[in-house]
Amino acid sequence: MITVRPAAERGTTRFDWLDSRHSFSFGEYRDPAHVRFGPLRVINDDRIAPGAGFRPHSHADMEIVTYMLTGALAHEDSLGNRFTIGADEVQRMSAGTGITHSEFNASETEPARLLQIWIHPDRAGLEPSYEQKAFTRADKTGRFRLIAAGRPRDGAMTIHQDAAILASVLEPGGRVDYAPGPGRRIWAQVAEGMVAVNGAALSEGDGAAIEDAAGPLMFTSEAGAEFLIFDLP
Repeated sequence: MITVRPAAERGTTRFDWLDSRHSFSFGEYRDPAHVRFGPLRVINDDRIAPGAGFRPHSHADMEIVTYMLTGALAHEDSLGNRFTIGADEVQRMSAGTGITHSEFNASETEPARLLQIWIHPDRAGLEPSYEQKAFTRADKTGRFRLIAAGRPRDGAMTIHQDAAILASVLEPGGRVDYAPGPGRRIWAQVAEGMVAVNGAALSEGDGAAIEDAAGPLMFTSEAGAEFLIFDLP
């Protein structure tokens, strides 16, 4: 069963420096029908104005993944990390027992866009940790590239949950297939372009909850697309 979550129905947070769209309940946006999907708790599509960003704030017991789409983000945290996350880079931060960080658009002239993803860890009280890696467009084109997983391989980052995040870029006319394991659920999120999953059309910002898949999932795109899938328990 495929249930589409249209982009236009997402929650919103807007300030003069931020335009954020929430696939699940977040901040002042509350929607009992869209609180989480298994351990997947947050997908925020953030657009941040030049030079602006999130002042220091704290998290605990959450796996936080930042997937950059355009621009660059300056990150500082209480572990002593000070990095810039550029387009085609991904950051994983395990908040664990507690971490404080700030995130600002690293450019004074260009906007930045990113997907911020929160996943509940499989246990509380983990030691806070941080990873950052580059996954180029070529890495993702015409295939699924594993970005992060509870059992990482092929250079993927580690998340503390029985889950996997995969990214794909399809050129016009492209296709990739994915076969979920028994009892697994899949969330698909379109970052850019348009993609169809087993014929269900998704546009930029749309998500889709996929449960009880009877066979492989076929992702196709007539015009080209970049999208993520989350393989969840």
